[in-house]
Amino acid sequence: MFQKLKLINRKSMTSFQVIIISFLGLILAGTFLLMLPISSRERCVTPFSDALFTAVSSTCVTGLIVKDTATYWSLFGQTVIIILIQIGGMGVITIALAIMMASGKKIGLWHRSTMQESISAPQVGGIVRMTGFILKTSAIIELSGAALLAPVFIRDFGFGKGLWYSLFHSISAFCNAGFDLMGTLEPFSSLTSYGDNVYLNIIIMLLIVTGGIGFLVWTDIGTYRHNLKRYSLQSKVVLLTSLILIVLPALYFFIWEYGGMGFGDRLISSLFQSVTTRTAGFNTQDLTQMDESGTMIMILLMLVGGSPGSTAGGMKTATFAVLFLSAVTVFSRRNDVQCFKRRISDETVRSAGAILFMYLVLFFTSGIIISRTENLPLLTCLFETGSAIGTVGLTLGITSSLSTLSKVILMALMFFGRVGGLTLIYAALPSSDSRNSRLPLEKISVG
Repeated sequence: MFQKLKLINRKSMTSFQVIIISFLGLILAGTFLLMLPISSRERCVTPFSDALFTAVSSTCVTGLIVKDTATYWSLFGQTVIIILIQIGGMGVITIALAIMMASGKKIGLWHRSTMQESISAPQVGGIVRMTGFILKTSAIIELSGAALLAPVFIRDFGFGKGLWYSLFHSISAFCNAGFDLMGTLEPFSSLTSYGDNVYLNIIIMLLIVTGGIGFLVWTDIGTYRHNLKRYSLQSKVVLLTSLILIVLPALYFFIWEYGGMGFGDRLISSLFQSVTTRTAGFNTQDLTQMDESGTMIMILLMLVGGSPGSTAGGMKTATFAVLFLSAVTVFSRRNDVQCFKRRISDETVRSAGAILFMYLVLFFTSGIIISRTENLPLLTCLFETGSAIGTVGLTLGITSSLSTLSKVILMALMFFGRVGGLTLIYAALPSSDSRNSRLPLEKISVG
């Protein structure tokens, strides 16, 4: 794929355009495969709109579905879905570069630059080595997760089916996709039948977190291990922000949402809800039973999403942290945004502000349109659009009943959330020439 794109129009295509075209190509290929009669249990041709929605949701590792994964799709269809999840989670460019490496082809600067943009790496140097690290780390974590899940699923579904369930859910959790095969117990039920299984909950949470903190963080962990002082600023920010965004919401859920449970079930359900809400899309409790304040907190967590260079989508933890630090800088009347005795560039702060603006505009506008189109409560529709743009996959049960217009909106949001807002903007708009001259400065009042 990489080589073909290079031959088509190497000089006129930017790295951002290559990333977008690669994702679109994967989605279209997945749609075609899912439309084949062999992909459905009934051996029927799946309508284009349903196949496209499933392919978009799989490739963008979201988890919103219009057909129950376990009861509608055949083993072939489920295999197509999990392959789309794996490639979408790792990144199309990562897989393409891995194929080139395996075939012995030369990795040029153009390839390295595109890979750098794809995984949000800080520099081009060492990108090939990092690609190998990403592939090895992902394979080890996913296979370990499958081995740990196997005793539970083999016990409940038999040896062969249990192994398949273990591998499927391990990849889906690590890639923060939220697709499940629990529909054989109850359609669209996710992991609610395992809400009291502490062992399975912990394994799924660990897979979600490891996939969601980002490969750049794992590079630092693999290199420096317990020597936190040598970690990059991004790794420190991501780890601290992720920890805060797990603990504080879990505390809220523990106190206000799950008061009727015993202490152990209450604790594990609160932690799971906090972890899965930001990107993963699994749920172990009935989300429709949550009050409006809990639902709103979940929406905010979904908008934040995972971390840069990870299998997750959303606005990203680093973006949230930069915005928070920028506000602290204004409140304390300092000149520079600082963190861990380092200064954050003005360009980064401006980019974070632009990302927040794009996400909020698309999130609210889409929610309002769907609410008016479907005649549904606004909060319910905002939950759906927040889940889509954050590539989370949680739903209050309205996805399959939405009109074509609303589904198209959700697909666009999923693609935007996975590829990234800035990537789309940079791909669509030409870069402006940098000039030394600057316009006259004049202040305006804000706040």
